Amino acid sequence: MSRTLRFIARAAAVLTIVGGAGAGALWWWIVRPLPLPASPFAFEVKSGATLKSVARELAAAGAVPGEVALVALARLEGVDRAIKAGNYEIAEGITLPQLLDKLTQGDVTQSGLTVVEGATFAEFAGALAANPAIAKTVLDLPAAELARRAGVPGPNPEGWFFPDTYFFAAGSSDLALLARAHRLMRSRLDAAWANRAADLPFKDPYEMLILASMVEKETGRAADRPRIASVFVNRLRLGMRLQSDPTVIYGLGARFDGNLRKRDLETDTPYNTYTRGGLPPTPIALPGQASLDAVANPPQTPYLYFVARGDGASEFSANLADHNRAVAKFQLGQR
Repeated sequence: MSRTLRFIARAAAVLTIVGGAGAGALWWWIVRPLPLPASPFAFEVKSGATLKSVARELAAAGAVPGEVALVALARLEGVDRAIKAGNYEIAEGITLPQLLDKLTQGDVTQSGLTVVEGATFAEFAGALAANPAIAKTVLDLPAAELARRAGVPGPNPEGWFFPDTYFFAAGSSDLALLARAHRLMRSRLDAAWANRAADLPFKDPYEMLILASMVEKETGRAADRPRIASVFVNRLRLGMRLQSDPTVIYGLGARFDGNLRKRDLETDTPYNTYTRGGLPPTPIALPGQASLDAVANPPQTPYLYFVARGDGASEFSANLADHNRAVAKFQLGQR
């Protein structure tokens, strides 16, 4: 039975709340659409607000016929304490019972936050901090404590959040969004690990996450991801240094001015894969699904080198002589 029909069946009970005249007015507003001041009409229910205060604000805006009608309906249904905070939007044709449904079911308008593939955790945190619809609860904490509260299995949050678009109701906390993004990354990483190729040079899923973040930052064209992954996997198997510019840039942090110089490649940091062997100590960005898939199942190739062609694509080589020729052609403009 619909809410409207239930109200018809229980109309007599209204008399005990608003009296005969009030019941007649209530019945009138049950069956007719609300005369909204605008369509769509947006309003906010703040955390801790009572139904009576919300009804008063809606009545003042001309969206409902006085606060009594909405409160009476809610009391008849026993939901006067069940309204949910958030941003709402209602349109022409909505009735009082339908409005009450929205308020008690939390049918709120949602905001969206997009985390792009290859963003760093610092950029993700900055987007959370800049969004006025998000309640700030953990962003000022030290990184290790923030990671712990978000469920990250370690002190460094980098790489542990899946890049995606997250929809949320106004007032949602930063921690709730961080936890959602981490759970999704953990799920995607576990699935990739479970379906990985045999004999990959990773001792655990975290190492695969680290390499996926490197592939994400090295990729200028989506189609190149698998071959870039194969280059790094081949180098790891042979004990060659990975020599990845994005890891050097990440290690430089705020010192990087947009121009990577020879001295930067020679300056040792924990993330300099020119001066140190193996993987860097942590991811360097938030990798997307395609990069996770690429490192979990890289194609078998002979490639050990790649260089940017200047058009977003990469040129791949199996030996140093071919690579040097590719560098001369695409980086130095020599033919």
